[in-house]
Amino acid sequence: MKSCLGKVLRVDLTTGEIRTEQIPESVYEAVLSGKGLGAWYLYQNMPAGADPLGPDNILGFVSGALTGTGAFFTGRWTVVCKSPLTGGWGDANCGGVFAPAIKQCGYDAIFFTGISDHPVYLWCDNTTAELRDASAYWGLDATEAEEQLCRDTRRKKKPCVASIGQAGENLSLISGICNEGGRIAARSGVGAVMGSKRLKAVVLAGTKPMPCADREQVVALSKKLGTKLNKMSLPSGMGGMLGFGGTMLGKMPSMPLDGSLTAYLFKEWGTPSNTPMAITSGDGPIMNWAGGPKDVPGAVRAYNPEKINRIEFQKYHCYSCPMGCGGRLDIKDIAYKGFPETHKPEYETLQAFGPLCKNNDLESVFFINELLNRAGMDSISAGNTVAWAIECYEAGILTKEQTDGLELSWGNAPAIIALIERMISREGIGDILADGVKRAAAHFGGTERAMQIGGQEPGMHDSRNDPQLAVHFVAEPAPGKHTIGMGLQYGAMSLCDICSWAPPAKVHSKAEDLIPNDILAWIAKANACYSMLVDGAGGCYYAEMMGVHMWRLVDYLNAAAGWDYDGDHYMQIGERIQTLRQLFNIKHGVAPKSFVLPDRMEGKPPLTNGPLKGVQLRNGEQVSLYWKTFGWDQETGIPTQESLNNLQIPKLLEVDAHGA
Repeated sequence: MKSCLGKVLRVDLTTGEIRTEQIPESVYEAVLSGKGLGAWYLYQNMPAGADPLGPDNILGFVSGALTGTGAFFTGRWTVVCKSPLTGGWGDANCGGVFAPAIKQCGYDAIFFTGISDHPVYLWCDNTTAELRDASAYWGLDATEAEEQLCRDTRRKKKPCVASIGQAGENLSLISGICNEGGRIAARSGVGAVMGSKRLKAVVLAGTKPMPCADREQVVALSKKLGTKLNKMSLPSGMGGMLGFGGTMLGKMPSMPLDGSLTAYLFKEWGTPSNTPMAITSGDGPIMNWAGGPKDVPGAVRAYNPEKINRIEFQKYHCYSCPMGCGGRLDIKDIAYKGFPETHKPEYETLQAFGPLCKNNDLESVFFINELLNRAGMDSISAGNTVAWAIECYEAGILTKEQTDGLELSWGNAPAIIALIERMISREGIGDILADGVKRAAAHFGGTERAMQIGGQEPGMHDSRNDPQLAVHFVAEPAPGKHTIGMGLQYGAMSLCDICSWAPPAKVHSKAEDLIPNDILAWIAKANACYSMLVDGAGGCYYAEMMGVHMWRLVDYLNAAAGWDYDGDHYMQIGERIQTLRQLFNIKHGVAPKSFVLPDRMEGKPPLTNGPLKGVQLRNGEQVSLYWKTFGWDQETGIPTQESLNNLQIPKLLEVDAHGA
């Protein structure tokens, strides 16, 4: 594959040995790079039963197959490991500038094994890869560590740094890995794995060229896309209408949508544009997944993204991104003091600490956002955990003595902030909550109020609003992930135009999606396979949502890799990646059927107000049909030998990396 380097770096933190390993071309042909390369490498090299916080776990930082080729929206990097949250496959995805930095050091990925006996960081440039003492940086938050490491190691080029904060150092099972002052690979407890290895940071300063078969063709595709994006803009000041738009969306039937709407919204407001729409449409969970829009009066006004735009002083673009949905906010004048600025909070953070906690104090969410970014803690998991704690306090399951005197009532922003600070430092009740809601409920009770699947908290999109999402929350090898597939997303992508077996999106009643059927199963499979393909390429979820005619992934891959494959071939690559991740779980004793939705997320009992009033799912039946489309056992979710042979996975697993 001419867009990849064919090499990975392997670092043994126990012995200090660092070596280069060659990856056979057949591996890239089968699974690309990114999540695919990570899944193959971890399955091959990690022993069954490895302790997620022990020396046998492998922590990988993987770039995408299209990173550095000139393809737009391909600056994502993936962290892979065995998850301490679920005991199975773990991955987390992040933007920023770290993905090309991996390749500029001459590698497609960097894998760590073992455990150091003292804090260290990896330094890597064009000629050197070495472990250095990190004792002086241990205890710093992720932003402080990044800034200090850049000052201490900078030569001609400013290095790129991925680091953990206090949450990762304290082995919080909901901690992530940060770069760019708060961009975070947040999910699966990857930060705890890095902390367990006493690896404070990875510091990269390479300048090597990144390969591409036909850069001229790739650039031509990007110019065409860039021309379209430049013409897409909305008049300023329209954010106040988004809540009404969500209300209309909640009343409309399911239908194909123009994927370019993503670009219009995100260019103007970024992902915060989704918050008011999610509140009114039913997409955003409210009050620990137990409430509806009527339960959060004033929330639509409180989370109008125009309020965020007013204090945005700088747009933020990830590497190779022409849209720039991120931003930097001036927060020195907010009511909560301590930080002069923060990254613009993403929708997930706004929803998790806004309506999910019945909190209309937007300024408090700015502060919480910076707290979590610096500590390196996942806002999705933290928000679900805090919402559970509030509900349990209101219900008398948690006492004021157990909450360290905090009045954990709905919408009490100062108490929420104080609880987050305890979770980061593992003080008092925070020591229990720092490991997520499943373990908190096991300790205190209130299990039926704990929203988690297989140990991981779900993303901020309501499964009752989108039954496709319910399937992926459960059937995804890293459960609870919201980025694998949704019905709304499928309707915008036009996957049937590149894949012969993907059903066309049609106008239909939302009630039809509540009845398990084969068409919905094939849609879910198409979503999953394409998502794996995007992650293997290093692509962005928001480009994916623009649709195949706007972001031409198949054309990009053919031009960059020097291939001439059709969409069906690439979708099979996605299927192979998904199957490898499923096999990883089975190898490590995690039964696919053990992942189930909490009753509340399935509408049992149903909500009593809003667009989801009365909605109930039959998710177990739909998941079984989804497994069938892959050729997996319908009762267990275990891939059959026939399905493995069709994907040539036994042959792929005969291939090993070899030292150079």
